Amino acid sequence: MKSKLTAVALAAVVVAGTAAAAVPASAASAKAEPTRCHTADLKAGFATGGDAKPEMGQTERQTQAYIWFTNQSERTCTLTGFAGVDMVGAQATDGTWSLVRSSKAPVRMILERGDTVDFSINLLPVANTTPQKEKFVPAKFLVTPPNETEHFTLKWPFGGQILKQDGATHPATYLNPIGM
Repeated sequence: MKSKLTAVALAAVVVAGTAAAAVPASAASAKAEPTRCHTADLKAGFATGGDAKPEMGQTERQTQAYIWFTNQSERTCTLTGFAGVDMVGAQATDGTWSLVRSSKAPVRMILERGDTVDFSINLLPVANTTPQKEKFVPAKFLVTPPNETEHFTLKWPFGGQILKQDGATHPATYLNPIGM
């Protein structure tokens, strides 16, 4: 009888200890929702390989350049919306051109450590013979992640020139949301 009471008492201690340490299932499975990525969390660059290069040598149609962001932080973060992109020209007459956004709807992108996402910029290249006042020669891009104020400065690696439409309502050079 004594061993039976001891076993019951021991079982009660084990159950009580377990119950005291238990966490409700709802709290255990709840995970903090990731917050947005900040400029300091990311690195950025132009996609330069294979089919990612814009066709700056042709002048009959639009082409696309791609800019990527990689999460280099220790945490998971999100990017949603449009990056800010200002093109800085190589010619004295170019100045800076802030690109307009497409009408595409943004999607929320979740980036774990090391994940990369990109976005595209539609460009309308022009021929070398185009008058200087009608062409924009890109030198560098100032790229700001969505909802941030600090930017990356990326050197334009592709050459060529773009039809200058920095004052147009619907220019043929514009940017798409993150992930598109």
